Amino acid sequence: MTSDRRPSRSASAASSPSEAAALRPKGTIRQEFKSLVRLAPYLWPRDLPGLRLRVLLAVVFLLLAKAVNVYIPLLYKHAVDALSPHAGGIGPAVLPVAMIVAYGLTRIGAQGFGELRDAVFSRVEQHAVRLVGLTTFRHLHRLSLRFHLERQTGGLSRSIERGIRSIEFLLSFLLFNVVPTWLEILFVCGVLWHLYDAAIALVTFCTIVVYVAYTIGITDWRVKFRREMNERDSEANTKAVDSLLNFETVKYFANEEHEARRFDVALRAYERAAVKSQTTLSMLNVGQGAIIACGLIAVMLLAGRGVVSGTMTVGDFVLVNTYMIQLYMPLNVLGMVYRNIKQSLTDLEKMFALLDVNAEIQDKPGAQPLRAVGGAGIVFDGVQFGYDPRRGILHGVSFEVPPGRTVAIVGPSGSGKSTIARLLFRFYDVDAGAIRIDGQDLRDVTQDSLRRAIGVVPQDTVLFNDTIRYNIAYGRPEATQAEIERAAHLARIHDFIAALPDGYDAKVGERGLKLSGGEKQRVAIARVILKAPRILVFDEATSALDTKTEREIQASLDEVSADRTTLVVAHRLSTVVDADEILVLDGGCIVERGRHPDLLARGGAYAAMWARQQEAAEHAAALQAAAAAAPEMVAE
Repeated sequence: MTSDRRPSRSASAASSPSEAAALRPKGTIRQEFKSLVRLAPYLWPRDLPGLRLRVLLAVVFLLLAKAVNVYIPLLYKHAVDALSPHAGGIGPAVLPVAMIVAYGLTRIGAQGFGELRDAVFSRVEQHAVRLVGLTTFRHLHRLSLRFHLERQTGGLSRSIERGIRSIEFLLSFLLFNVVPTWLEILFVCGVLWHLYDAAIALVTFCTIVVYVAYTIGITDWRVKFRREMNERDSEANTKAVDSLLNFETVKYFANEEHEARRFDVALRAYERAAVKSQTTLSMLNVGQGAIIACGLIAVMLLAGRGVVSGTMTVGDFVLVNTYMIQLYMPLNVLGMVYRNIKQSLTDLEKMFALLDVNAEIQDKPGAQPLRAVGGAGIVFDGVQFGYDPRRGILHGVSFEVPPGRTVAIVGPSGSGKSTIARLLFRFYDVDAGAIRIDGQDLRDVTQDSLRRAIGVVPQDTVLFNDTIRYNIAYGRPEATQAEIERAAHLARIHDFIAALPDGYDAKVGERGLKLSGGEKQRVAIARVILKAPRILVFDEATSALDTKTEREIQASLDEVSADRTTLVVAHRLSTVVDADEILVLDGGCIVERGRHPDLLARGGAYAAMWARQQEAAEHAAALQAAAAAAPEMVAE
């Protein structure tokens, strides 16, 4: 009988209350129909006539396969009649060689047309799957940083994976199982009506209608159990992915059992839902079997009465039985297909819901590339911004970074330093004011040209789980090996790479975990050097490093930023003493500005920060000296 397939794991990719509503599938017939309508252009591509021809050929082969399939039992009937004794038992049975051969060849033909249909349509199907997947992937990269900061990676990836798989299932079963099955049902009922009385055709049709109605009714009732299974499955998957991504944190706090318990809670909920789903599935299977059996009994009784009365032959009796069995097999699959079609439509709707999420940051119509008018001067003009309208972060910030100069932004945590870097990269748009490069408002230029003009070395460098060569070349994928090595030399990491057993082909691990913090930062610097941008942004690039590594990295940064417009967001003031101007940010406002000596002489907020950091550095140095002296005292 029918069976459930374990659902692929998925989760809502909701990132905010509004986006959560957008990504939650509606599950209505109207929404499901809209999803199918949105899929149609991928199956009938406007600019690819070759694929359109394949669709037409597939339809032709489908009709031929079903027509031949309906004709097969008729040949079987004639063969049975030829082998049956003549009326009154007079005359021997004749071996219908031609009829039997024709029967076999026709079966081969039906299968052959079906396989030709699949072979011809395969390219259309895979093209649609690839195009939808690629469109979704590109759209996700167009969405805002806000969306990606708040999304659940495990759930989002599952939504895409499930959506793509649903396309394959819908094309394979909806087009080549459900529709052809109904065609075959109509053909068979027409043949039975033509050959015999209307009763047999009517019973056959009514049996199928009752079967389909029962299947749909019970399946719709079971949806809540299936949905709960998916939700609990998604919850378990999200917790597992989140735990594995934070593997080191779990180890630091010895919380393996805590994570296992959280995972088990979700699995237990899935287990309960799965048991309910299986119980109701058994009820569905029993009902389906009973309906088919009753219909088969009724049809066989009508055919048997016809044979006894002499209005039908034994071949007719076999024909009716064969048609019922032939219809029963796809109807049996139809129960499973309907449930999976419903689930696939939900998955498809969820993926299309991702495509409906509007990109917060978009290019204006007719936006032009950023023009290299001068030396890439930056101007912040009365910038106001807040991640939440109810809480502002920047309040009327104004400053200028002249071409080729270096400006540093310092201040306490939460003052808005990193927000300035994100606004310059246009991860967000300002609420008021403007940001300009060479006199061009960032909102008037294309995002691609803007981001190609800026190179960023972030505080937390995340690398791809690939080779060192790939990660450096990410700054300019078409770069030659010589250019990659030159960038590594300038970032002072070439010697380290050359000493590795695999050299530039060494794998860095997920998120670069096989490299130390300083090594990852040097790779990030090499990547930016290879990109050769006009503007450099160092967003607390050394704040997480020790003093020795910081000095080495700082030397690399100074060399890289020579003759480039540079914006430095820093926590350690020792890294910005040579900046052309230092801006002190506090509470989203610039409270001081000037060069390092001038700010110290002023004795304000910057001088107080400097004094605290110097005191902390001296204290750390004293502790280190004491620790170094302790072994010598013990030896004496």
